[in-house]
Amino acid sequence: MRTTLTLEPDVAAKLKELAHRRRISFKEAVDSVLRRGLSAQERGHASGKAFQTATFRSAFCAGVDPARLNQLVDEIEAGRFANK
Repeated sequence: MRTTLTLEPDVAAKLKELAHRRRISFKEAVDSVLRRGLSAQERGHASGKAFQTATFRSAFCAGVDPARLNQLVDEIEAGRFANK
Protein backbone atom coordinates (compact mmCIF):
# COMPACT_ATOMS: atom_id res chain seq x y z
CA MET A 1 0.00 0.00 0.00
CA ARG A 2 1.32 3.43 -0.85
CA THR A 3 0.65 6.31 1.52
CA THR A 4 2.19 9.62 2.51
CA LEU A 5 3.59 9.82 6.01
CA THR A 6 4.73 13.07 7.63
CA LEU A 7 7.44 12.51 10.23
CA GLU A 8 9.04 14.80 12.75
CA PRO A 9 12.68 15.52 11.80
CA ASP A 10 14.11 13.69 14.82
CA VAL A 11 12.01 10.58 14.11
CA ALA A 12 13.02 10.58 10.45
CA ALA A 13 16.68 10.88 11.43
CA LYS A 14 16.43 7.94 13.82
CA LEU A 15 14.70 5.84 11.18
CA LYS A 16 17.38 6.70 8.60
CA GLU A 17 20.08 5.78 11.12
CA LEU A 18 18.35 2.47 11.88
CA ALA A 19 18.03 1.69 8.16
CA HIS A 20 21.70 2.49 7.62
CA ARG A 21 22.83 0.38 10.61
CA ARG A 22 20.76 -2.62 9.55
CA ARG A 23 21.52 -2.08 5.86
CA ILE A 24 17.84 -2.08 4.95
CA SER A 25 15.65 0.37 3.08
CA PHE A 26 13.93 3.27 4.81
CA LYS A 27 10.56 1.61 4.06
CA GLU A 28 11.69 -1.62 5.76
CA ALA A 29 12.86 0.34 8.80
CA VAL A 30 9.50 2.14 9.09
CA ASP A 31 7.60 -1.14 8.69
CA SER A 32 9.76 -2.88 11.30
CA VAL A 33 9.37 -0.12 13.88
CA LEU A 34 5.62 0.13 13.31
CA ARG A 35 5.17 -3.64 13.60
CA ARG A 36 7.10 -3.74 16.89
CA GLY A 37 5.12 -0.81 18.26
CA LEU A 38 1.77 -2.26 17.27
CA SER A 39 2.56 -5.72 18.66
CA ALA A 40 3.73 -4.15 21.93
CA GLN A 41 0.41 -2.30 22.17
CA GLU A 42 -1.52 -5.54 21.65
CA ARG A 43 0.49 -7.35 24.33
CA GLY A 44 0.04 -4.48 26.77
CA HIS A 45 -3.75 -4.57 26.53
CA ALA A 46 -3.98 -8.36 26.49
CA SER A 47 -2.68 -8.86 30.03
CA GLY A 48 -5.25 -6.61 31.69
CA LYS A 49 -3.28 -6.68 34.94
CA ALA A 50 -2.22 -3.44 36.59
CA PHE A 51 1.40 -3.10 37.64
CA GLN A 52 1.79 -2.94 41.42
CA THR A 53 4.77 -2.46 43.69
CA ALA A 54 5.22 -3.58 47.25
CA THR A 55 6.09 -0.83 49.73
CA PHE A 56 7.90 -1.11 53.03
CA ARG A 57 8.72 1.18 55.91
CA SER A 58 12.29 2.26 56.39
CA ALA A 59 14.07 4.27 59.04
CA PHE A 60 15.79 6.28 56.30
CA CYS A 61 14.28 9.35 54.71
CA ALA A 62 13.94 9.62 50.97
CA GLY A 63 17.21 10.69 49.41
CA VAL A 64 19.45 9.21 52.13
CA ASP A 65 21.80 6.60 50.69
CA PRO A 66 22.73 4.06 53.42
CA ALA A 67 26.01 3.37 51.63
CA ARG A 68 27.05 7.02 52.11
CA LEU A 69 26.17 7.49 55.79
CA ASN A 70 29.82 8.18 56.72
CA GLN A 71 29.84 11.11 54.32
CA LEU A 72 26.62 12.41 55.89
CA VAL A 73 28.14 12.21 59.38
CA ASP A 74 31.24 14.07 58.14
CA GLU A 75 29.08 16.83 56.65
CA ILE A 76 27.10 17.21 59.88
CA GLU A 77 30.30 17.41 61.93
CA ALA A 78 31.83 19.93 59.53
CA GLY A 79 28.69 22.07 59.82
CA ARG A 80 28.80 21.97 63.62
CA PHE A 81 32.48 22.89 63.59
CA ALA A 82 31.84 25.82 61.24
CA ASN A 83 29.05 27.14 63.50
CA LYS A 84 31.33 27.30 66.57
